[in-house]
Amino acid sequence: MSDTITIRLPDELKKNLEYASRKNSVKASQLVREALERYLAVQRFRELRKETIPYAERAGFYTDDDILNQHRKRNKNR
Repeated sequence: MSDTITIRLPDELKKNLEYASRKNSVKASQLVREALERYLAVQRFRELRKETIPYAERAGFYTDDDILNQHRKRNKNR
């Protein structure tokens, strides 16, 4: 089931949305849905990351590079 919502956009944002819609041959509503889905996914990722940081630090991971390096080491040994 889908619902309809109404939002107000500043003129410049509306123009940019309409331009992107025409340029990509995609309905404006689809662009808005995709943008909202991405935004919500990023927000959820940030929440999860914040929750897991203490566990990662206890395991010796302080940066993204620490995690990537460990991942590379494990893949190299396979």
